[in-house]
Amino acid sequence: AAVHERYDSVESDQLVPLLQQVVRFPTFAGNAQAIEDQKSWLIDIAATLGFETRDAGTVFEIELPGPEGAPVLGLVVHGDVVPVEPDAWSFSPFEAEVRGDTILGRGVADDKGPLVQALLAMKSLAESGLNRTHTIRLLVGTDEESAGATDMQEYLGSYEPPAYSLVLDSEFPVVVGEKGWNAPTFTAHDVERPEPSRKPYSVSSLDAGIATSIVPDRAELTLHWRQGEAEWTSFLEEVRSREVPDGLELSVDESGGALQLVVSGKSAHAGVNLEGGRNALIGLARLTDGLLPAGGASDLLAFAAMAGRDLYGSGLGITDRDPLWGRYAVNVATIKEAESGDLVLTINVRRIPPRTGAQLREYLEGVVEEFNAAHGSELVIAGYFEDEPLAFDPNSQLVRRLLAIYERTMGERLGPAISGGGTYAKRLPRAIAFGMWFPNAPYTGHDVDEHASITDLHSGTHVLIEALVDLATNEPLASPFSE
Repeated sequence: AAVHERYDSVESDQLVPLLQQVVRFPTFAGNAQAIEDQKSWLIDIAATLGFETRDAGTVFEIELPGPEGAPVLGLVVHGDVVPVEPDAWSFSPFEAEVRGDTILGRGVADDKGPLVQALLAMKSLAESGLNRTHTIRLLVGTDEESAGATDMQEYLGSYEPPAYSLVLDSEFPVVVGEKGWNAPTFTAHDVERPEPSRKPYSVSSLDAGIATSIVPDRAELTLHWRQGEAEWTSFLEEVRSREVPDGLELSVDESGGALQLVVSGKSAHAGVNLEGGRNALIGLARLTDGLLPAGGASDLLAFAAMAGRDLYGSGLGITDRDPLWGRYAVNVATIKEAESGDLVLTINVRRIPPRTGAQLREYLEGVVEEFNAAHGSELVIAGYFEDEPLAFDPNSQLVRRLLAIYERTMGERLGPAISGGGTYAKRLPRAIAFGMWFPNAPYTGHDVDEHASITDLHSGTHVLIEALVDLATNEPLASPFSE
């Protein structure tokens, strides 16, 4: 009670200001200066709160010491964020805004909100006077959202992991299964193929999406009239005769001999809130089906439409389902032009057991072979298939303890969760995802105008406080991941 009271009466006032400060750093992949600036901010804030720090290179440590030789309870977050398209936001994404009970900005949900919650929960415990049996160590990673995601691997090459850790990058009450994260790519080398009745227009450009783990909210196709005066009437009549999928908008711009089609949708986290997105790339593929010159662009859009028949992979022939794990989650994510000039389609597949990554690749190679034969195309499959699902015993000591902590704090009994999102729990030994998102709230991480309820941020901090008191002031768990 003393720890909760300390938070409510003192530390809670810092939550919004600190979150507004840390959102200022645009820590997306490739922006090394923002990572360094944020690290300097963490050093200053940790000193103000009375914590010890250590710059461990790709991971930054913030520590509340326990007795000498005490086991370490880890809290794990990532300080980097996914990229943004600023023009799609209603405000500057790195200037957090408060609107009533809502705070908006890139990272407020994923994962800078949990970073601030962890700092204030630790401070509340430190000021309570309770005797700690553990050292609490907050690990702040730097490239969880990037394609490389090597920060934790590099960290473990020089530093020991905590005795056990809570990864604050998913949902409550506790995640006992994380699906495998795969990113197959499909490359079209031929821009356009000869055909008996060649279209009077060609594809100038095709671009969609911004990142593999984000439902694409924008897809653009530009066509160019080959010779003479452009006449787009019949083409546009056919496009407009087709139903625009729910939640999508089509805009058309004619300029000279060019025609640009832009489909706008709604972005969302591909692993946690796939159903909350509206896929602009799938919309573009359906609106232009059969209307484009035969070639790479039409092939990739046709394959995208097939793969995006639903959110579970049935268009690819994937029908797997499991009582605990549910179904696959398939996000048709991006089409980009490579340096070679080839077009590349990337699909994000969140895979359930028992199929392995190697088996999925072999299966998709067969799908591509059949597609190529049916369409006269030459798509080439590659990509990332190395990630495997992570599973915990739902009856293990730590899982049962965390379920009880959540019920005690929130007054609600829930079963453990399965997540389509991959977290540091896959990269750090003896780590499990625990919050900080409530299961009854739509997840906005990776979304345009990413936001979080301030009330929920305070409530989540109370759940974390309860966990710290329960785990860090009592006898250490000898076998946290077994019954």
